Amino acid sequence: MPNQNQIANPQTGQLPQVKGPQMNDRDYLNDCLATCKYLTDNFNIAVREASHQQLYDDMLQILNETHQSARDAFNLMFQKGWYKLEAAEQQQLQQAYQQFSGYSTQFPYH
Repeated sequence: MPNQNQIANPQTGQLPQVKGPQMNDRDYLNDCLATCKYLTDNFNIAVREASHQQLYDDMLQILNETHQSARDAFNLMFQKGWYKLEAAEQQQLQQAYQQFSGYSTQFPYH
C-alpha cells in the first residue's frame, strides 16, 4: 500500500528490476543533483568570503548557475518519479510555525 503522505509522480522510463553495478539514467541524475548540492554549499561560503569584487561577481554568477542546475536536475527527477517528497501533517506545520515565529522577536529589525 503506497504511503498517503508521499508526493511523487509515477516512474517513467525503463529501470532494471535488479540493479547491477552499471549506472543508469536515474543514477546519473542523482549524482548530478548531489554534486550540485555540494557545489552550491561550498560556493555559498566562497562568495560570502570573497574579498575582491570581480571574484565575488564571477563566483556569484557561478553559484546562481549551479543553483539553477540543481533545480533543473530536481525537476527532471521529480517529473520522472525518481524523487519523492513526504507531505507534512498540518500539526507539524503549525508546530514549526509557532517555534520559528517566536524567533522573530530576536531579530534586530522586526
